[in-house]
Amino acid sequence: MKKAILYLNQFFGQVGGEDKADYEPEIREGQVGAAMMLNSALEGAEVSHTVICGDNFIGSNRDEAIERILGFLEGKEFDIFLAGPAFQAGRYGAACGAIAKAVKEKFNVPVVTSMHVENPGVLMFKKDMYVMVGGNNAGRMRKDMGEMAKLANKILAGEPVGTADEEGFFPRGKRHQCWPEGQKPASERVVEMLLKKIAGEPFQTELPIPKSDRVEIAAPIKDLSKASIAVVTTGGIVPVANPDRIQSASATRWGMYDVTGMERLEGGVFKTIHAGFDPAAADADPNVIVPIDALRALEKEGVIGELHKYFYSTVGTGTTEAEAARMAREIVVKLQEGGVTGVIMTST
Repeated sequence: MKKAILYLNQFFGQVGGEDKADYEPEIREGQVGAAMMLNSALEGAEVSHTVICGDNFIGSNRDEAIERILGFLEGKEFDIFLAGPAFQAGRYGAACGAIAKAVKEKFNVPVVTSMHVENPGVLMFKKDMYVMVGGNNAGRMRKDMGEMAKLANKILAGEPVGTADEEGFFPRGKRHQCWPEGQKPASERVVEMLLKKIAGEPFQTELPIPKSDRVEIAAPIKDLSKASIAVVTTGGIVPVANPDRIQSASATRWGMYDVTGMERLEGGVFKTIHAGFDPAAADADPNVIVPIDALRALEKEGVIGELHKYFYSTVGTGTTEAEAARMAREIVVKLQEGGVTGVIMTST
């Protein structure tokens, strides 16, 4: 029977929640947590080992974590390596991609993972491996794990892998010459597409060009000593009552909060409502995410002209690109009205 190994984070490896995000990598024999679901979906193969690592640990110690995990796999016999599904969790997606890529390069085995389209791991790793098109939350676990297993079964059986659309993975930017049975030659197909385009009828190109959302780099601030500087954060720092009811994940709201006369943000007055990291440090000292104390010092020293009277806050975890863009457009209006010269953006 063929062997598979699955990588999971601390949550799906049944170690714990965000409080265990610093969990160091380990390997366990057999199926742990979500690996049991994968094992039941594989045909002619079993999950022989489960690798588990905390999202924060690999995020902060990527090279060390990868080296240790590759060490775990030395001497192990396995035919395929899977990771996730990672859904829309950015840290988890980046970890799944990084580990899977390293395993593929070192052990020359096929690798499969799954992510939601807005997981940053998709853009980072879709050219390096099969990244299945997944859902945005763990409610899609059974479906997404099933799709991973379906592709894995085909690979393990030595069957040819179809196109991205046929198999359900993100296009990898690779083109292969093929001879579809019963299809018209390219010369006829291209003329038909041209005629449809001229007539304003819908048609499907055979060579889609990916669109890139390029953001022009802003010109440097000529004189910081005269600049008005604002802080915008996706770290979820808000007054303790969260008056704007910003969601702790998948945010659709943002808030602006007056810091006039404040030398720093005080714990107990401000807190974080972000659900993607341990809030203890930020609740104790909100300045670690919105550095009002440091900016006041720079203001007094004349390094910057002034600190803008408001800071702007929302939550980044799980927030869609479309919602983030909308909120940004709304915040920009306030920044322009306030005469802001430059913005410091902080995350977590």
